[in-house]
Amino acid sequence: MCCKENKSLKKTSPTSSNQYKNIYAEGFKTVKHIDAKILEISNPWPQAEKTYKYLLLTNEQAKKRVYNDDAYDGVIITPIEKIVVTSTTHIPALELLGVEETLVGFPGTDYVSSEKTRSQIDNGMVRELGKNEGLNTEVLLEIKPDLVVGYGIDNSNKTLETIKNSGIPVIYNGDWVEKSPLAKAEWIKFFGVLYNKEKEADSIFKMIESDYLEAKSMASMVETQPTVLCGAMHKDIWYLPNGTSSEAQILNDASVNYLWKDTKDKGSIALSFESVFEKAKHAELWLSPSYYDSFVTLEKASQHYTTFDAFKTKNIYSFASTTGKTGGVLYYELGTARPDLVLKDIIKIAHPELLKDYQPYFFKQIQ
Repeated sequence: MCCKENKSLKKTSPTSSNQYKNIYAEGFKTVKHIDAKILEISNPWPQAEKTYKYLLLTNEQAKKRVYNDDAYDGVIITPIEKIVVTSTTHIPALELLGVEETLVGFPGTDYVSSEKTRSQIDNGMVRELGKNEGLNTEVLLEIKPDLVVGYGIDNSNKTLETIKNSGIPVIYNGDWVEKSPLAKAEWIKFFGVLYNKEKEADSIFKMIESDYLEAKSMASMVETQPTVLCGAMHKDIWYLPNGTSSEAQILNDASVNYLWKDTKDKGSIALSFESVFEKAKHAELWLSPSYYDSFVTLEKASQHYTTFDAFKTKNIYSFASTTGKTGGVLYYELGTARPDLVLKDIIKIAHPELLKDYQPYFFKQIQ
C-alpha cells in the first residue's frame, strides 16, 4: 500500500483472532465475560494512580444482569448512539468505524478539519460545547449523550466530574500518553469496544499497522540518512521532540538522522538558540517549524532562522498550512490515528525516490 496516494484503507474482512488483545497500546484493555465486557483505562494521563474500570452492557444484558454500581467508574450501554468527544484525535476513529453520525457535541468545533464531520457541524448535528477545560454543561445536559469521552493532563477537570454526577458516563481516553505511533493508533480498538465493533476496529488497525511497517521496511533499505532539525523557538526557547517520543520514532522509522535522537528527556527538549544552531546549522532538512508556514514569517519572527542551511536551501517542511475550512490543522486531528500517512510523508520528503507517486498528506514545503 505504500505507493497509494490517498488516505483510504483497503476493506478487509473483520478478523476474530485476538480481537480484545492489544499489540502496542498499554493504556487500556478489554476483558470479555459471558454477559458483559469490562473496559479498563490504566493510563489516562502520566503517573495516573488508579485504573478506571467501566462495565459495558448491551440493553438486553442490562435488563438481565444485577451489578454493583460502586464497583465501577461507570456503566455504559453499548452500542453508543449519542457521543460527545473532546479531542480532535477522537474523530478519525469514529469516521473509520462509520459511526461519525453518533457525534452530537464537541468543544471547539472550528478545530475540526474532516470534511465529513464538518458537514455534520454545519448542518447543526454537532453542538458547540465551548472549551475542554470548561465544557458548557447546560448544552451538554440538554443533548443527553450516552457517553462523554474526555482527556486531561490529570484528574482536575471539575466539569467532567459535574457531568458524571449528573448521570452521564464519562470515560478517559489516554491515546496521547502512549509511547509509540502504533500504540496511539491502536486506540481505535477503544472506540470499537464502545460500539460493539471490535472486529472492525481490529481489522482497520491491522491495515494501518501493515501500511506503516511496509513503509518502514522500504525506508530501511536506503544507504544515506539526511540530517534533520525540528521545531522552532518560543520566547527564545527552542522546543524539539525528545529521542524517546513517538515523533522521534517516526523519524527513525523514516531512516533520517534526527540530531537529537539520543536524548532521553520526558516531554519536549527545551534549548537555547545557540545550542541548537551549534548542532543543526548544517542540517539538511528542517521539519515542523512550529506554526510557521512560510520563509517570510520565519524571517520576521527571528533573523536567526535565516542562518541555517535548511533555510538557505529552502528545505523546510511544515504541516501547519494543511487545514480544514475553519482553520483546524489536519495533522493534529488525523496524525495520531494514521501514523502510516505521517511516516510516508517523511519518507517522501527525505527519500523521494522511494515513493515516486505518493503525494504528502500533511507536510508541505514552505514557500
